[in-house]
Amino acid sequence: MSKHPLQFLEVPRRDPEKDAADVRILHYDEIYGSFDAADAGSQAGRCLDCGNPYCEWKCPVHNYIPDWLKLIEEGDLFQAAELSHQTNSLPEICGRICPQDRLCEGACTLDDANGAVSIGSIEKYITDEALKLGWRPDLSRIVDTGKRVGIVGAGPAGLAAADVLARKGIRSVVFDAHGEIGGLLTYGIPSFKLEKKVVRTRREILQGMGVEFVLNTHIGENKSFLSLLDEFDAVFLGMGTYNYIKGGFPGENLPGVHEALPYLIANNCRELNASLPPFPYVDLADKRVIVLGGGDTGMDCVRTAIRQGASSVSCVYRRDEANMPGSRREVENSKEEGVRFLFNQQPLEIIGRDRVSGVKVIQTRLGSAGTDGRRRPENVVGTEKILPTDAVIVAFGFSASPANWFADFDIGLRSNGLVKVGGSDRLPLQTMNPMIFAGGDMVRGSDLVVTAVFEGREAAASIAQYLGV
Repeated sequence: MSKHPLQFLEVPRRDPEKDAADVRILHYDEIYGSFDAADAGSQAGRCLDCGNPYCEWKCPVHNYIPDWLKLIEEGDLFQAAELSHQTNSLPEICGRICPQDRLCEGACTLDDANGAVSIGSIEKYITDEALKLGWRPDLSRIVDTGKRVGIVGAGPAGLAAADVLARKGIRSVVFDAHGEIGGLLTYGIPSFKLEKKVVRTRREILQGMGVEFVLNTHIGENKSFLSLLDEFDAVFLGMGTYNYIKGGFPGENLPGVHEALPYLIANNCRELNASLPPFPYVDLADKRVIVLGGGDTGMDCVRTAIRQGASSVSCVYRRDEANMPGSRREVENSKEEGVRFLFNQQPLEIIGRDRVSGVKVIQTRLGSAGTDGRRRPENVVGTEKILPTDAVIVAFGFSASPANWFADFDIGLRSNGLVKVGGSDRLPLQTMNPMIFAGGDMVRGSDLVVTAVFEGREAAASIAQYLGV
């Protein structure tokens, strides 16, 4: 097929249609539609094939983006699916929830002036449509090595490790404390961003590849970790980070102040009709809600509160909009749904007697950059004020939550509680115990799904090397 050199100009960037805000706040279904073959091909054809694919390098798993865009333009869906899975174990999920504006699309040569290629929507289209039409990973030439690996955690890192191990002829058994796979994909991320049938379909694919799941099993309680070392040739840990970061200001323990993750998990379980942990369901209907924090978890909270029927929802963030860590797309969706953003506001105290009644904030301005390269907010003296509220959700992120049995098995930790891996005498993502590997948030800190996928895949490659496969 001959490519029109000016297609990127003649065909404007387009995303799949999404539900109007007044409609979508009434349900928890995904808000975006899907491309059909014609739209996907037309949008893929906008790629310049620039020769230096910044999109590919900016992608944490280094997807072969220009190559599968070309295949979609040519109508070769199954080959595109094969190529997509060579670098990404969860492409249909990353296509939905990755912050493409900060990653591949943000690095697109066409940039904002011409409208970046709709990479994320095409990635989602490839796997969704290929699976509908019968495509499945072809492992017919894979020889079973007889090696077995135990995986602790059925989140993105664990699923990615299982996928790559299966492709190397290594069987894996994935253990998880919950009744469904996915970790926060299932229980943390709201369905309006990721419908859970997508995760269930991925489970079916992995089971078809020979991956076994043992759920409702908490390692260290229902099953000892020592038994895993006895039963398997190697073990991978992908257990995430679950300790929430507090603001360290007065009033955080008042009734009406909620942690982001338990709030989201309880709401998801209610929507899924699933029973899980001792997190009470928090109904914010008719309440004035303030969410503290500007990341993607904060956006999940504000949009969930809107759907619960809160009378008002505000997001308080200490930097300006340009410096928000969350996806710009999610911020825009939140605004459309009625969320009010209060930028350059630093929380000082949560006010209340018997329960929360307000948040005391002070205006900020951005000063010089800190060690992380981000400009630090500085308080503006004399600008304090109190924001009235009935409920506060704290969404400042998550820190390490290492298991109490790590030390018994020579699983070393860094000073921040994250697992220590690699080094001159170890393979990438290998812990101080040579049989044990780890990856994802518990190694790098709370981060994106796609970075967890990358580390799960890298760990699987190291495991195969360790096992001599």
